[in-house]
Amino acid sequence: MRSLLTAGALLLPEGVLPDAWLLLEDGIIHSFGNRGDGLPQYTELHDLPGALLAPAMLDIHVHGAAGHDVMEGTADGVAHVSTLLAKHGVGAWLPTLVTAAVDRTLYALDGLATLIEKKSLPGAVPLGLHLEGPFLSYAKRGVHPPEYLQAPSVELFDRFWQAARGTVRLITIAPELPGALDLITHAASLGVRVSLGHSDATAVEARAGIAAGGVSATHTYNAMRGLEHREPGMLGAVLDDENLYAEIIADGKHVDPIAVRVFWRNKGAARAILITDGLSATGMPEGHYTLGGFDVEVKGGVGMHNGIVAGSVLTMDRAVSNFASFTHAPLPTVARLASTNPAAMIGCADSHGAIVCGRRADVVAFSPEGQLVATSIAGRFARTQ
Repeated sequence: MRSLLTAGALLLPEGVLPDAWLLLEDGIIHSFGNRGDGLPQYTELHDLPGALLAPAMLDIHVHGAAGHDVMEGTADGVAHVSTLLAKHGVGAWLPTLVTAAVDRTLYALDGLATLIEKKSLPGAVPLGLHLEGPFLSYAKRGVHPPEYLQAPSVELFDRFWQAARGTVRLITIAPELPGALDLITHAASLGVRVSLGHSDATAVEARAGIAAGGVSATHTYNAMRGLEHREPGMLGAVLDDENLYAEIIADGKHVDPIAVRVFWRNKGAARAILITDGLSATGMPEGHYTLGGFDVEVKGGVGMHNGIVAGSVLTMDRAVSNFASFTHAPLPTVARLASTNPAAMIGCADSHGAIVCGRRADVVAFSPEGQLVATSIAGRFARTQ
């Protein structure tokens, strides 16, 4: 099957190609070009006038969707999540584990590692795992159960690493905790990317975490010490460090659009990363759902647990359109925040986050207004509008 996509523009690693075509063959990106130079032979045509073709999105912070939590660790549950993500333009993702009892975490890690190894899930591909906990600050734990928080421990991390059979790609750690710097250095030595978050760190403590190997910040603003003029705190360090990647939840609820614009001016096109922090409630009616085993009530588009915001029901396509609306940044630039940047941060830039011939045909199409109009995940084309 040779599927030809024609559109207003094509986002490539080197820039934007106007009036473009993109040829997909048997689920692989075959070739691309400008329509003025003629079109290649094809078996089916999908014309997307005015649209921007961009790499499919990569969500590095997903707890669940479609009524399922990733900590179920089952093929059926995770398949529902990956299928829903793909419908919203996500080609790859990191199942994200919330803080839980050690035995429950080990069980989930083993089950998820098996699914990653089998490579048989439909839709979006899980590239590895994100451990959001248990090495977090009590003061900034958010909804993470306090009884399951742990002091940073190389020994305990190694138990997680072995249960996951090396599939942990990202871990969130509060750098101010005793033992955290040693754990950050150890995890980084194994190739795990360390994100600083759920932290009450001062600016000095945050910078120490970066020096030890931290490369990103987890959901900037949320669950971190704020900026004060005499003590910039974790937030000040995150916004100030031009080399540090930083996530943000652009749903307009977790972070006010004014704060999103401040984030954008400081992190810029090279280091900002869009995430969803999506819950099992994503894509579902409002009501009661679970996050790692505890109850979350979703009402008015916000998940709450005991009066505390718990994750989101945001989808990545909405994150792109929201961020573009909040900041007025060019759509091609914003599209990279949901694909190229997360791929670079987690060390997958050689296989994901860009439209390159020979790679899996994971492509999305955005309208000029930033709305998702079509997806091609593994070459399976579908219109969303």
